[in-house]
Amino acid sequence: MKRSLIVLLVACSACIGAVIGTWVTIRYIGVPRAYNSIEQRQNMKLAANYAVADSSVKIPVQLNFEAAAKAVTPAVVHIRTSYGTGEFSINALNSFSSPQAHSSGSGVIISDDGYIVTNYHVIEEASSIEVVMNNNQRFYANLIGTDPGTDLALLKVKATDLPFLQYGNSDAITPGEWVLAIGNPFDLNSTVTAGIVSAKARNIGILHERNNLQVESFIQTDAAVNPGNSGGALVNLKGELIGINSAIATSTGSYSGYSFAIPVSLVKKIMDDLLEYGEVKRGLLGVRIVDVTAALAEDQELDVTQGIFISDVNKGSAAEQSGIERGDVITHVDDHFVTNVSELQEWVARNRPGAEVMITYRRGAGSKTVKVKLKDYEGLDVIQKKEIRFELEGATLEDVAYSELTRLNLDGGVRIKSLTDGKWKKAGMKEGFIITYVDKVAIDNVEDLNQILNIKKGGVLIEGRFKEGGKGTIGLEW
Repeated sequence: MKRSLIVLLVACSACIGAVIGTWVTIRYIGVPRAYNSIEQRQNMKLAANYAVADSSVKIPVQLNFEAAAKAVTPAVVHIRTSYGTGEFSINALNSFSSPQAHSSGSGVIISDDGYIVTNYHVIEEASSIEVVMNNNQRFYANLIGTDPGTDLALLKVKATDLPFLQYGNSDAITPGEWVLAIGNPFDLNSTVTAGIVSAKARNIGILHERNNLQVESFIQTDAAVNPGNSGGALVNLKGELIGINSAIATSTGSYSGYSFAIPVSLVKKIMDDLLEYGEVKRGLLGVRIVDVTAALAEDQELDVTQGIFISDVNKGSAAEQSGIERGDVITHVDDHFVTNVSELQEWVARNRPGAEVMITYRRGAGSKTVKVKLKDYEGLDVIQKKEIRFELEGATLEDVAYSELTRLNLDGGVRIKSLTDGKWKKAGMKEGFIITYVDKVAIDNVEDLNQILNIKKGGVLIEGRFKEGGKGTIGLEW
């Protein structure tokens, strides 16, 4: 009897506990709901993804600035430039040369063997270019080539195994996407700022090129960019390079809300051209163009309100030869819809002379697609290789064979093969001298020597080895 009473009491207690538990659940937690809608299921999935097992805070992948900043910062460099103002450009020949003017900016390492992209305006007319790495290593850079029309320049330093940024896809970014800007504003090294993409294909009218071939198709962001950031990196949250910071919208000289970057889709092509040819090989349609607006569409009786209106076609141009005429409206380049001049210029500028692109245009009520073989400014559709001069101001030059460089324990050099009257002989240069440095920039071959002397004015300092084996330094007025 007592055993039965004990079992009954336990059962009653369990029932009472269940009732109380149910009442508490309903009273303070609420009745469980069925998650049947798509939105509810998505919310549950998100909640599960972001749930944490302990008290630590986990940042969503979409907002993880820390990982991208850490990966990118070592590949962004500080660029310091000097400008000659007197008889000698870099104070190479004596200590009484005129004082130097200095400027600074940023650059991005794009290969582990020392190629660096920056803005043209950062190094424009510089007589000496110094690169300072994130770890404070210093190098003097050789200028490989420039393109004022896109405000880009390619530098090279003598180093290996450097951290570098991989190219991303600037075509894939969209307004509202988070981006980071990394550079050296106001000489403050390795500064990281964040913002979103505000717009794409912006033309703000700041670039000028002697043949009016400038290409402005900027990525607009609200990441803070200030003087010194020019030439620095714009990256996505994967740490991929999507642009080179180039300009700000300002009335004060400092950041006022918007910054502008050259898209990496264009950067890649320009860097390849400068590396291979020493200059940009730009394919052209040969047309004069303006954006289609509501007013233009009404005035010209167009049946479209977006596109690029052709106001004139150059004689003998690629466009004329493909049948494109004045009054046509271009709407697509290689199946890419283009709405304004900046987009058209960017898509065409990615191609070299001789490349073929498909252009779709409206004429009247119909559309037509034609194949256009692009030409250069001179009307040629073939590319000429860059010229390397082996005779400079009375000196005949030659590359030093690898076997001889190994024997001399040199990484590179250029030999003075012979001399006639000229600047070199006047400076005291001797036949057989091997040039290894010019103004502290390493010289590997005749091509390197050509490139660095192209930007020099005034006095330059030549270092190397005499034929007899001794080291020498010669001041050359260039």
